[in-house]
Amino acid sequence: MADGSAMNLPAYRVRVSQRAKNVSIHISHQGEVEVVVPQTFDLKQVPEIVSKRQDWITRTTQRLELERLTAPAPVTETLPKKITLRSLPEDWRVVYTPRRSHQLTASSTRNHQINLQGPTDNVAACQLVLQRWLSRKAQLHLVPWLRQVSQEVKLPCGSISVRMQKTLWASCSSKKAISLNAKLLFLPPHLVRYVFIHELCHTVHMNHSPRFWALVGEKEPDYERFDRELRKAWRYVPGWADGNGDAPEE
Repeated sequence: MADGSAMNLPAYRVRVSQRAKNVSIHISHQGEVEVVVPQTFDLKQVPEIVSKRQDWITRTTQRLELERLTAPAPVTETLPKKITLRSLPEDWRVVYTPRRSHQLTASSTRNHQINLQGPTDNVAACQLVLQRWLSRKAQLHLVPWLRQVSQEVKLPCGSISVRMQKTLWASCSSKKAISLNAKLLFLPPHLVRYVFIHELCHTVHMNHSPRFWALVGEKEPDYERFDRELRKAWRYVPGWADGNGDAPEE
């Protein structure tokens, strides 16, 4: 983490990414600034880039702080007794059965119950198992849902993947490949659909230019309200899912 003191900059961390083609700045919903750079990028240029974007960083961190103060308190339980997937919608009951075993297993039933058996006192292991379950659910439901929306708005995309992302709801590559955050399952359906449309519009415009937003408005006339609501949507993500949202550079 760079403290930015030499140039009176905000604290930030730098992450070198094999996938990144350009420099981007992300701010987590907790106010942490991350600068993502390509592998071959000269790190000595990072402070100057942060300096040029300092006004945006300040505005964004202040907005996120205000949203944290006014938003409902997030669910912080370490291990859930119930999992609410608003996008489907489904409620799942979680039952923990401790057993003398080194292996933690999980199974689900038709009546929406998840059974975890084994060393259930290992909180981190239980969270990991539930996160994997969430990823499988997302693959099953989000991928065909995105394909359906893609056909509806007549914006084809390439491959679709599901990840447990910590900083983005979704992303789109220059090859029109879309990566979805499994935590979208916690959001209301209308916000999930808006995320889909947002990323599908990126298959045409890989930026947030006026032409991009014009296309978004064409496909979703109420996008401005949904976009404002999405900024606060990380409150839907429970603590066990390790949700850390971001505000991407505008």
